[in-house]
Amino acid sequence: MLKLEPYINFDGSCEDAFEFYKSVFGGEFKGLFRYEDLPNSEIQTPIPAMEKIVHIGLPIGETVVLMGTDKPDHPSAKEPGNIELAISTSDEAEVVRIFNALSEGGKVTMPLQKTFWAELYGTFTDKFDIHWIISKAKQEDA
Repeated sequence: MLKLEPYINFDGSCEDAFEFYKSVFGGEFKGLFRYEDLPNSEIQTPIPAMEKIVHIGLPIGETVVLMGTDKPDHPSAKEPGNIELAISTSDEAEVVRIFNALSEGGKVTMPLQKTFWAELYGTFTDKFDIHWIISKAKQEDA
């Protein structure tokens, strides 16, 4: 089975971001490793702090694992905008809950609204500069 798992690079805020995402989606972390957990031979780049995250996963639903790392020297960790995470569910209350929870402290770019392609659709950048799309598909598309 082929799986696509979004992997986000952070500039030192990976743990805070994933604690926030866990508060929204629930679940338990899968594969939490810090730089201090690596054998010295595995460390190949300068690390700002050994307690930062080298890898973390958070299962969301039954098929997706959101993954992340602290890579302050990685271009995508410094310049948000190269990734958008899309969440879709047929439960309207869940769409509203997720949208409101994840957008808190961030910047809403399109409030939740009915569109010609979705019953509800909205976009925002969360407080960690990650772009999200939250939607509820039209009944005939669900």
